[in-house]
Amino acid sequence: MWEDRYSASDDYLFGTAPAAVLADNPWLALPGQRVLCVADGEGRNAVHLAKLGMDVTAFDLSPTAVSRAQALAQQAGVAVQTHVAGWDDWDWSQPFDMIAGIFIQFADPDLRARQFADMARALRPGGRLVLHGYRPEQVGRGTGGPPFVENMYTEDMLRTAFAGWHIARCAAYERDQQAGSGHVGPAALIDFIATKPQPSPPV
Repeated sequence: MWEDRYSASDDYLFGTAPAAVLADNPWLALPGQRVLCVADGEGRNAVHLAKLGMDVTAFDLSPTAVSRAQALAQQAGVAVQTHVAGWDDWDWSQPFDMIAGIFIQFADPDLRARQFADMARALRPGGRLVLHGYRPEQVGRGTGGPPFVENMYTEDMLRTAFAGWHIARCAAYERDQQAGSGHVGPAALIDFIATKPQPSPPV
């Protein structure tokens, strides 16, 4: 499905500007740290973080999207390690300082649980998870996202899923999006930024 959507046009489906959570929180980009952008599409978020000095790796299932991500990085004069891979193809044993999961709500609740577990496993202790997506109120608006309430995020869901993590931001808000042709119009958004706890010292 995603390859069909990306290849149906020569334009960047979601534009080339970063998602709101990255644009609004520049403190997230720590130069030199390793960040993984999961299911990152055409690279707008990966390239943004690379421009801010991060060591960026990104993957997506769509070869067309990954090719556009490479072109966007080249145009920006930055390096992004891009890979064509599905979620279950990725090697989650690789450690990262930050993982960004932005609009990855193609996942139903079962897959979402695996997503959260995989990303948590790949984060080093003290690493940061950045999630950005839609709330249930988005369904039916026709301005982006899947038509499934069960795929959406709520603040309580995310706090529960990452209980024990240090939460730097958990915020629900409304914004008029103008991201390519894929996300256009009023949107019910949510940001979640949290730090993976350090292991307890031996007794």
